[in-house]
Amino acid sequence: MPTSVIWLLLFVVVALVMLYAVLSKTRFTVRKITIIGVMAALSFVAYEFFRIPNILGSGSSFHLGNTFTALTAMLLDGVSGGLAGAIGLALADVVAGDPGYAVTTFLLKFIIGLVCGVTAQKVFHLHELSLKTTPRLKYLACVTGSAFSGLLVNVFTDPFLGYFRNRFIFGQTEELASVVVKITGGVTLVNSLLSTVCAVVLYLALWPALNKARLLEDHE
Repeated sequence: MPTSVIWLLLFVVVALVMLYAVLSKTRFTVRKITIIGVMAALSFVAYEFFRIPNILGSGSSFHLGNTFTALTAMLLDGVSGGLAGAIGLALADVVAGDPGYAVTTFLLKFIIGLVCGVTAQKVFHLHELSLKTTPRLKYLACVTGSAFSGLLVNVFTDPFLGYFRNRFIFGQTEELASVVVKITGGVTLVNSLLSTVCAVVLYLALWPALNKARLLEDHE
């Protein structure tokens, strides 16, 4: 696929995600935008400087960039988490000269954030729980479940969208794309497990302090 078409496709994906963010009526304060920006930067750094690239020639990498997608979703909301991961990790692909990967990365990371956010806020009501009143194991299970939910979904969506990206954007043969999908699934699972552990540890460390300082309240 011509590079100009890939850039156009990336623009369309970004526009659709941003449109969804607006239609979801998510309230973006200066404080929230700042946190999203910081988390996007951390996602970029975690991917760009702390990864094992191109596992078995599949284009997939071992990295911890998804940690901050899940973490932001748990601290704020799903749309914010999705934007943090989508912006940070898609930018890493663009900087690496891979706009084709950025197309699927932007969408995949947004999905991770949405799922983690919905699970955290709607299923477990994470912000209403407290270690002082909630049994420790139950609290840990809710935090872990919130983080792993979106990352587990990514284990399936990443290879699925990756197959179509490799076939129709990169022009791989059906046989090669199928082999790459199998490798990608294993790499993504490892990334998801590692990112879950990191997101849980960071949430347990950051949430009490940020909440006490009232830095996460959705108002100016």
